[in-house]
Amino acid sequence: MSDSNTTDFTNPSTFILMGIPGLEAAHVCISLPFLYAIATLGNITILFVVKRELSLRAPMYHFLCMLAVSNLVLSTSMLPKMLTIFWFNSREINFSACLTQMYFIHGFSVMESGILVAMAFDRYVAICDPLRHSTILTNPVVAKIGLAVVLRGGMLGLPCALLARQWPYCETNIIPDTYCTHIAVVKLACADIRISSYYGLFVLFCVLGLDMFLVALSYTQILRAIFSLPTKDARIKTLGTCSSHLCSILVFYIPAVFSSLTYRSGQNVALHFRVLIGNLNLLVPPMLNPIIYGVRTKQIRDRLLRLFFHKDI
Repeated sequence: MSDSNTTDFTNPSTFILMGIPGLEAAHVCISLPFLYAIATLGNITILFVVKRELSLRAPMYHFLCMLAVSNLVLSTSMLPKMLTIFWFNSREINFSACLTQMYFIHGFSVMESGILVAMAFDRYVAICDPLRHSTILTNPVVAKIGLAVVLRGGMLGLPCALLARQWPYCETNIIPDTYCTHIAVVKLACADIRISSYYGLFVLFCVLGLDMFLVALSYTQILRAIFSLPTKDARIKTLGTCSSHLCSILVFYIPAVFSSLTYRSGQNVALHFRVLIGNLNLLVPPMLNPIIYGVRTKQIRDRLLRLFFHKDI
């Protein structure tokens, strides 16, 4: 394997992923291999429970299944290669494989954000207009929302890979990260990459920013409805129905915003810290979402207890 950063090339056959620069000696210790097992098994368990439990056929659980699938794809698209870097020092990744990984990471991150917006809309209707919830969010409507979320993610993720593919590359093929991101790859191009930079900013502000605004708008109306309830117990009980979704929102958007800010701060942020934050941004939500919904959602928790302990709850 050649690590030379002076070779000229226009169509690289491979890129070299450096892992976490400056922390190479600690790669095995910080690889946390159980994250992949937890993320995979947890999300598969959620899908299994929702499929088996007939009472879990509400729109919220359909969206939860979409979230679990999105988490599975994100974990599978980046973690196997990351672990080969950490465990076996296998740093090379084929150019086409790098672009494919980039597409899945960016596309399914946008899908996950869209699913969280859809879940916020479900909570809004359930709390602010409960009598019409079943007539507004019918199965065909849920299917259309799901299709729109998938198409949006697939379409917005595609230009990242297409733009990265068209640039000529020279001088270096070394990516100081554990996976292929759009901006990290196009920075290696020996061309004017302003189109790629502008597109990245468009996705950041017009997609992630819009989704965060819609979630905030939904919860503004939800909180107004909750605080108008007559008793404290009713307010606490109603707010409790949103607790799992609120946790998922915080787990997804806070690392995403922080990662974007640290990445674009350039020299003001240590490289190894930026890479770690970027990894946590993609690793933590798939790991924590099944735990959040398994602990906070009574129907799922009861089904899991029956599944593992064979008890009537």
